[in-house]
Amino acid sequence: MNFRLTQAGGRNTPLKWVRPDAGQARRRHRGQNGHMLVAFSVAPSGTGRVDGSVHDAVAAAVRIVRESGLPNRTDSMFTTIEGEWAEVFEVVRRATEAVGEYGSRVSLVLKADIRPGFTGEMSGKLDRLEQALGGEEPTGL
Repeated sequence: MNFRLTQAGGRNTPLKWVRPDAGQARRRHRGQNGHMLVAFSVAPSGTGRVDGSVHDAVAAAVRIVRESGLPNRTDSMFTTIEGEWAEVFEVVRRATEAVGEYGSRVSLVLKADIRPGFTGEMSGKLDRLEQALGGEEPTGL
């Protein structure tokens, strides 16, 4: 069996010998079954609309997200969903399919924050940010 010398906790931690695959299965399992936030944007192209508007298609996607029962928030650029890996990506898949009905092509952009063991992060992250800002009023809104 091959082992390698590693410093798992950073520069100030002692070196130890580990198998090259040690922890990979555990990390993979946690990431695929962990609690997460996913911010996504989905829009059709090739709609044939002269004005280029995609609001009907986006509304169809947001409707699916809201009906999912998962915590969610929609702003002018993204919809964020919170939940477990499988349930979140099932909602994203269904929303993407709904948007596909409005055009010949679909664009999907997403960003995920996978953090096992943490829930309520959609508001928790914002609460910690506001606390760090010390109650400063937002500008430019």
